Amino acid sequence: MSPLVVVAGSLLAIAAMPYLAFLGLYAVLRPSGSPAEKAAAEPAVSIVLPTYNESRIVETKLDDLMALDYPMEKVELVVVDSSTDETREILRGYFEDLDAPDLTLIEEDERRGLAPALNEAYETARHEMVVKTDCDSKLPPDVLREAAANLADPEVDAVTGRNVEVLGGSEVESGYRGVQSHIQQLESHLDSTLIFHGPFSAFENDALLPIDPNSLADDTELALKIRRQGGRVVFDPAVKYMEASFSDFVKRRKQKDRRGMGLIRLLVQHRDALGKYGNYGKLVLPFNWWFMIVSPWLLAVTLIVGTGAAVSLFGIGGIALPAAVGAFAYLGQNDWLGPLQAFYSIFDTQVSLLRASVELLRGKGDGTWEVDAELREAFE
Repeated sequence: MSPLVVVAGSLLAIAAMPYLAFLGLYAVLRPSGSPAEKAAAEPAVSIVLPTYNESRIVETKLDDLMALDYPMEKVELVVVDSSTDETREILRGYFEDLDAPDLTLIEEDERRGLAPALNEAYETARHEMVVKTDCDSKLPPDVLREAAANLADPEVDAVTGRNVEVLGGSEVESGYRGVQSHIQQLESHLDSTLIFHGPFSAFENDALLPIDPNSLADDTELALKIRRQGGRVVFDPAVKYMEASFSDFVKRRKQKDRRGMGLIRLLVQHRDALGKYGNYGKLVLPFNWWFMIVSPWLLAVTLIVGTGAAVSLFGIGGIALPAAVGAFAYLGQNDWLGPLQAFYSIFDTQVSLLRASVELLRGKGDGTWEVDAELREAFE
């Protein structure tokens, strides 16, 4: 047998082992629902909403918030805005004749990035429960009550939820989010989950900590820091939201690459947490290190070595291996794989994480975000 074949097979086996172990753990534990001891609760809530040139959709977002099944006299909206369009005028006009909720508008003269904006908004938030949401997301009426029920557990300091509908028509992103929700549910039952989601995350106010001003993963960073100070951060599938994602391949790639950059950088910054904080440092963080940092490079090397092995065995016919991978990617990015689409969603994420690693090594990435007309159309 060709040495290249042995090497390629060994690399593939090594790459697969942590995933098989996680699948086995999932089969044994069969996690379901929230791990929190949920109880009906109705705390006062500060909803934090960062805005930048959201004039096309901000009124729709406000309508969405006003439709929440929660007493608005217990709600304040903290908007931190760095817009150059009419977003602020729309906000003021919307609240002009409303008695509740209260509006606190933080006006930034220049755009500093999302993390500094959120730090200021979190410092301003007055109420017991602090919720962060995004303009380009939609929330079901019961989301505040579900979040409050999780935070009623004294051991839980933060909760996030699942994307039940990917607005914008991206089946690839929808498939990955489905896989991710199962991973996060297992993580939460083991200890705490890693990734928190910008469209909806809720925190105990007294658990909030400052975010790195250069953070590219602000919500996850805050959750990670809360876990490091002794709190528990969980995923509850009953906490739902809807978020937009690009259907166009190039735009989706850019969106996912930026997310990947933020998460990879965060893991590296907090590498000293490995092995600590119970199962969080012993199981959850190592799995995410493998998935986000090690596995993408292993799979790339496996493909290169495997192609070399195939060529050594079959000559020019060995090119069929990279051709098959290319065909798989083409069919997957066009949502043509049917029941195999979820596997492509994971492959697509691994490609983004590899690209993100390369960009970070090149020193790329900042804390600003771009407004895109395609995503905004889902909310108009």
